Formats: sequence, C-alpha cells, structure tokens
Amino acid sequence: MGTKDLAQKGRDAFAVRAWAAAYEALVAADASVPLGGDDLDRLAATAHLTGRYEETTGLWARAHEAHLAGGQIAKAVRSAFWLGFGLSNAGDFTQAMGWFARAGRLLDENEMECVERGYLILPLAIGTFESGDPASALSLFEQADRCAREYDDVALQAFTRLGRARCLIRMERAQEGIPLLDELLVSMTSEQIPVVAAGDLYCTVILACRDLFDVRRSSEWTRALRRWCDAQPDIVPYRGQCSVHLSELKQLRGDWSGALEEVQLARTLLSDPPGQPAIGMAYYQEAELHRIQGDFAEAELLYRSASEFGHDPNPGLALLRLAQGKLENAQGAIQRATDEAADRVSRARMLPAFVEIMLGAERIDDARAAAAELADIAHTLGASLLLGSSAHATSAVRLAEDDARGALEAARRAWAVWQELEAPYEGARTRVIAGIACGLLGDEDGAELELSAARGVFEQLGAAHDVARIDSLVGPTEPTSGGLTGRELEVLRLVAAGKTNKAIARDLVLSEKTVARHLSNIFTKLGLSSRAAATAYAYEHHLV
Repeated sequence: MGTKDLAQKGRDAFAVRAWAAAYEALVAADASVPLGGDDLDRLAATAHLTGRYEETTGLWARAHEAHLAGGQIAKAVRSAFWLGFGLSNAGDFTQAMGWFARAGRLLDENEMECVERGYLILPLAIGTFESGDPASALSLFEQADRCAREYDDVALQAFTRLGRARCLIRMERAQEGIPLLDELLVSMTSEQIPVVAAGDLYCTVILACRDLFDVRRSSEWTRALRRWCDAQPDIVPYRGQCSVHLSELKQLRGDWSGALEEVQLARTLLSDPPGQPAIGMAYYQEAELHRIQGDFAEAELLYRSASEFGHDPNPGLALLRLAQGKLENAQGAIQRATDEAADRVSRARMLPAFVEIMLGAERIDDARAAAAELADIAHTLGASLLLGSSAHATSAVRLAEDDARGALEAARRAWAVWQELEAPYEGARTRVIAGIACGLLGDEDGAELELSAARGVFEQLGAAHDVARIDSLVGPTEPTSGGLTGRELEVLRLVAAGKTNKAIARDLVLSEKTVARHLSNIFTKLGLSSRAAATAYAYEHHLV
C-alpha cells in the first residue's frame, strides 16, 4: 500500500474513531514520507488516546512546526495549545506555559484575531481557579466564552461553560452553575468536540459534581462517560478514572464487591502506561473499601500507595488510625488535613471525619464547632449527601452532650436522607446512634430494634469492625460464673471502674432504671450491700 493510501486509511479510521487502526496507518505513512501538519495532528491525537504519552509531545511539536512551515499560523497555535494542554495535565507546568507563551507570541507577531486567542485564555483561567481565585477565573472564562461565541467554536464553548460552572459552584452560586453543567451534558453529543477535549471534559464535570456532593448528577455523568468509552474500545486515558467513579457510586449504594471489582479494574487500566495521575485516586478508593470492611492491614498499604502517587490519604487514613485505637495519630492527621483544606468544599470532605475523631478524643467543643461548620456548608450547597453527613455529625455530637432526644431527632433526619440516596452503610451507622439514644431515653425495645437492624446491614455488607462494635454494645446474656449474666458482669466491671449509673447507662445503651435493676440483682446474687463491696468482689475475683 502506498504512502497516500496509508495516510488516507489513517484518516478514514480516525473519522470513525478507530484509534488503534488510525495510529498504525498514520505511523506507517509517516515512516515512508513525513506527514503534513493536519495528519500529524491526527497522529498526535491517536497517540494520546491509545496511551502513548511519550510519543504525543513530540508529535504535537512536529505538527506545530509543519503548520508554521506551511504558513498556517492559526493551526500552529492550535497544535501548540494541545501540546501545552497535555503537558499541563501530566504535571509538567513549566514546559506547558512555555508552549502557551510561544503560541501567544505567534498571534501577537502576526497581529491575528482568531478563535485560538480564546483557547489561550483557558490555561490562565484554569490556573487562576486552581490557585483559589474563582471570581477572577470566572471573568477569564467569560472572556474566552465571548471569543467562542464570536467564532462559533463548539469545543471552546464547552470548555468555557464548564469553567464558568465550576467557578460559580466554588463561589457558592451553585444555582447558576448547575444549569451550565446540565446544558453541557446535551452538547457533549456533538461530533464537533475533539475527542482529546471530550474525555477531559467528562472527567472534569464529574469532579465538579463531586464538589457539589451531587450523587444523581455524578451518576448520570459517570454513566455517560462509560458509554462514551465503550463506544471507543481503543481509548485508554479515561477508562480508569471512569471505573474509580463507578466504584465510589457502587460503594455508596452498598454493592461493595462490585465497587472492589471496578476499582481493581481502574488500577489495572491506570497502571499501563504508567504516570496517569488518577491512579492515586484509585489506590485511595480501594483503601476505603478495605477500611470499612475491617481489613486494616491492606487498607494501610493502599493509603500509602495513594500518597506515593500524590493523593492525600486523608480523611481515610485518619479514620483508620481511629479504628486502630491510635487516637493521637488520628487527631494529628485530621487536624492537619482540615487546616490545609482551603475552601468550603474541601473542608466539607474532612469535617465528618474531624467530628468523629474529636468525639473519640472527648474534645466535644471542637466536634461541636466542626459539626456547626458542616451544617452551614450543607445548607448553603443543599446537596443531599452533605445534608445527611451533617445530620449524622450533629446527632453524634448531641449524644456526646447527653442530649439523647436531640441526638435521636438529628439521627432521624440523617436516616431519611440515607434512605433517599439508597446508602445502606451510612444509614446503618446512623441507626447505631439512634439506638443508643433510644436506650438513654428508656426505650429499650427501640434501642434493640435499631441496633439489631444496623447489625444486620453491617453483617450483610461485610463491615466486620462495625459488627464487632454492635456486639460490644449489646453484650452477651448467658449466665456466667457466680450466677451473673453477661450484662450483669459488664455492669459490675463498670461499677468497679468507678462509673456512675448514668455513665454506665450511656456506655451500655441502657436506661438508668435498667442499670439500677442490674445492680440490685448483682447485690442479691453475690450477697453484697454496697458499690464498694461490689468493687472489692470484682478485684478479688479478677474480673477487672
């Protein structure tokens, strides 16, 4: 087959998104006779889409030079933009900014006003947004959008629409930003959006939905990304990230085995070729699944791997330390991570764990302040997931404050949200708080029902650590030596530890009246007449 035939074969394959075939044909044609600028653009795109990242940079650079040699300044600038865009996504910001600067200089030297000027605004706008100045970034995205509309460039309009949406969301103007995301989903079906842009658009929108804690939109966009990837079997860069997002959604819905399969697939896809930035996210997600299932050793290894690939292992690692009983480590980790969270969305991801860990450390004032901050963010954003987390945190704080009725009321609110989101694990965790609150209010039947239901969910999901906690709360009932039941033995040990009836009731999820009855039975069975005598008996018989 001649060079011209090979090049045409590559163009035809490119047109139908057969990326591997396009790459092979264009490489073969280029080996015979160097390709022109347009075909080098195609070859660079196929190299990127099939995961040949090391080749991509050189191919975009060759396309840029070929366009310059042919006097095609605008096309040369466009090639330089995609080259810089790819370098930026790979974390090579210095080289990326150099190519963006070269592209801008070419436009200035040739006094050109064209749509490429709008494209060159994007890196500045994105950098401004990521530096924590969404208001200034919004102005830049609006400037690029005016250029996109003037030249009727669909791809640039998609970028600017997404950029404006993210800025508005970060500025707590979600009601203005969300319609832009919904409009973008419709426009993504356009064949005019280059595939090298479409994949990044999909993934960035999903991140924006995660910033909103919007489970429904995250689900819709993740399914759309999966369909888009499945329609192009040769595509590499976005499949792994898609699987990470699917794993997160399956975890929330209680399909933990499916979530583990997805995230392990993601790790495989993101490991070859190496250097894909989303792999840190995949390690973190897999660590989370092992942590909630009680496999702490494996979770620790995976959190470390996530950190090695640049993904903050918190709040998951801090919660792991709490579960391991390493309270000081947990406090230090979550305090540092929360302090470094620069914006409200980032803080909202840390605050639920912060509340849980501070309560474990009996720092109730700190937990109360964090729960109040979380409630403020939740009501500002209005996302169900965040409202559920906020109500759960509030119920836990009120329980620690001995406000059982307030704890139960907040737990009921959280439970309603988890039911709506079909989130069984979170719902079961909230029912544990509800059960403890019922016990403190004297409703022993209510306490037993809540804790039993929670235990059933934990057991079904495979949450071994949570099952063990429920068992420690409920306690055994069979008689032990001395004629005491398991529950009476627990009461005796707590009496010997100096606990009051009120404190024992809170620890064992009982009413004070029930504790008093157990204590009376202990005195009768053991022939004792006082708490001091009961304490002495416990020590004499090595029960404490």
